[in-house]
Amino acid sequence: MVIEIDSGSGFCFGVVTAIRKAEEELEKSGRLYCLGDIVHNSAEVERLRSKGLITISHDDLERLHDVKVLLRAHGEPPSTYDTARRNNIEIIDATCPVVLQLQRRIKQQSDDASSDAQIVIYGKRGHAEVNGLVGQTDGRAIVVENVDQLDKLDFSRDIALYSQTTKPISGFKQVIEEINARKPASTKFMSYDTICRQVANRVDCLRQFAASHQLLIFVSDPKSSNGKSLFAECREVNPNSHFITDLSQLNPKWLTDGIESIGICGATSTPRWLMEQVRDTIIGLTDNNSDEQ
Repeated sequence: MVIEIDSGSGFCFGVVTAIRKAEEELEKSGRLYCLGDIVHNSAEVERLRSKGLITISHDDLERLHDVKVLLRAHGEPPSTYDTARRNNIEIIDATCPVVLQLQRRIKQQSDDASSDAQIVIYGKRGHAEVNGLVGQTDGRAIVVENVDQLDKLDFSRDIALYSQTTKPISGFKQVIEEINARKPASTKFMSYDTICRQVANRVDCLRQFAASHQLLIFVSDPKSSNGKSLFAECREVNPNSHFITDLSQLNPKWLTDGIESIGICGATSTPRWLMEQVRDTIIGLTDNNSDEQ
């Protein structure tokens, strides 16, 4: 039996950097605060918690003073930095460079006194990255999750469209097409493809990987938006795909007679070590089956 872990699955470089910075600080001091889950994966959060990483909320941040706080890869609005300065909090900034560049572009657009364009963000409302982007505009940006929400726009005014870095390119293109179809000729429409290619390019590769195996095990935390969307892509090309969060959800019945090829993959928030645990468990289960026969 072939059991393969997808080489492209696992942490993106932004998450890798955030975890490395957390581990470096924890090795020195043994304690570090992190504003929100460092990654949308409970197993990895628990691993770092055991090393001294304490996850806090924005309300907690308001009450803390004279400590170090890590900002995760998703980025934060300017108000978070204001709170840190006011409370003498040392920021360890692990904002992903791709997100940071997007924040700067949106802020520049928002601060441009010569432009009255509506700033529109294609993204998930309430997502940490989107909150940080909206914060660059003092809350004026309009967030749309799909084409059905474009009624929020005033099509008589100019429009500047940006995207959350982890959204699918196909959805972004749909939003562009719909805006072009609905706006009058007098409305100036500018769209900026700000999607991270390291994440976006995973879709095609993952679909190929899923289709090449008889059974697919997708490992992700249910809180991961990226995990949900990537699993849907896998399921579309391989109906024999299963979403699990940890080893307890691995069903031995999936390893039926005739299955000779198993693929294991995950989201950008799925640690490699967890996928390796799944692989090793499957090897143990299949070895036991062989022994029984």
